[in-house]
Amino acid sequence: MAKEKKLVESITSMEEDFAQWYTDVVKKAELTDYTSVKGCMVIKPAGYAIWENIQKELDRRFKETGVENVYLPMFIPESLLQKEKDHVEGFAPEVAWVTHGGLEPLQERMCVRPTSETLFCDFYKNDIHSYRDLPKVYNQWCSVVRWEKTTRPFLRSREFLWQEGHTAHATAEEAEARTIQMLNVYADFCEEVLAIPVIRGRKTDKEKFAGAEATYTIESLMHDGKALQSGTSHNFGDGFAKAFEIQYADKDNTLKYVHQTSWGMTTRMIGAIIMVHGDNSGLVLPPRIAPTQVMVIPIRQQQEGVLDKANEVKAALIKSGLRVKLDDSEKSPGWKFSEQEMRGIPVRVELGPKDIEAGNAVIVRRDTREKITAAIEELPEKIAEVLDTMQREMLERARAHRDTHTYTAVTKEEFKQIADGKPGFIKAMWCGCQECEDAIKEEIGVTSRCIPFQQETLADTCIYCGKPAKHLVYWGKAY
Repeated sequence: MAKEKKLVESITSMEEDFAQWYTDVVKKAELTDYTSVKGCMVIKPAGYAIWENIQKELDRRFKETGVENVYLPMFIPESLLQKEKDHVEGFAPEVAWVTHGGLEPLQERMCVRPTSETLFCDFYKNDIHSYRDLPKVYNQWCSVVRWEKTTRPFLRSREFLWQEGHTAHATAEEAEARTIQMLNVYADFCEEVLAIPVIRGRKTDKEKFAGAEATYTIESLMHDGKALQSGTSHNFGDGFAKAFEIQYADKDNTLKYVHQTSWGMTTRMIGAIIMVHGDNSGLVLPPRIAPTQVMVIPIRQQQEGVLDKANEVKAALIKSGLRVKLDDSEKSPGWKFSEQEMRGIPVRVELGPKDIEAGNAVIVRRDTREKITAAIEELPEKIAEVLDTMQREMLERARAHRDTHTYTAVTKEEFKQIADGKPGFIKAMWCGCQECEDAIKEEIGVTSRCIPFQQETLADTCIYCGKPAKHLVYWGKAY
């Protein structure tokens, strides 16, 4: 019992120290490890398997919309990066530079890609000639490097994995439609697969992507009341096209500039899963993203027939399409239960001599710890039903948490009080001026998260300056 207790006690309570709780879960669930490269992480098999499932599901959804995958170099010549002024200024503080090739200094230094807009533009200017070449709807799966000062596993690291879509279109309308379409792909994925509810909206000009005409975002709320930008989609208009001379001959034989978009989602979504669904016993994975959905745990496995029956159950569950493992290690059942809970495996099946004699097994849900007795031959159907219920209820709980931690402010004083004492989203009106946005960040300590697509009128005036209000904005503290 001492060992079993120690496994859970090694996690700091989230109520005591949320940041330490997060780090403990990441480590104890064996999702990542530290490296000798400061600010970078090893993504261990348990963590990478989650990313593989994210990648697989997103890739499937992308391709349903006509996206094709490509791969471009990781190095960007400095002269290429300099072609779009706003873009390079936005990324300059985070760029890592390569100055030598072997022992020889390079004639021109190269940056390790922080993002690939300039590379795609350089490619498109030679690949697009006619309206018949459009649209180009490409995506690449890769890693990027941004020299962050403060890092935390998954949430912010100097190298991280992501996908970045880059498209080129004949018209502004087509580009805008694609920008919104991909944002909705992200939002549906988060809610349907990760069980994370999101707010869909537009970033303010201050918060938009460097070089973009408009940036759209999905914002989610973590258990500690902080926001997490969970996916972005950018409309570049023809700004990059003009900087890189990406033109095409239209049907009327006139040269026109293309209109471009870019959109991305990263491994930080693994951090979001942890912070939205985890508890003081560890990770809690939504069934649709869990690499292992069911852990079969034999009780008194040394007794004749127990392991054989456990393997039969495993095989039947795998045949039904579930992702299943069997823990036949020599650890005690209690320790195995704690490990299964720590790793967030959605369901465990307990199977002992008495259960087998009665023709039953016990199904235990990770999220609620509810125990359900079911006939062994009915396990595939029953567990599939339990997993569907879990998936739905995890989204409902996360949405209820977000909604109860979303507040409305109509006066500056109320805005300050909520920001100081109630972690979560704050809905408040804004005049649209960056001066006000900057002052709110400086004085009240929150940033604009998004201008939601679903607008409300809470008041006629700006929460900060009292001028006529233009938008309802979600504000909050964020990762």
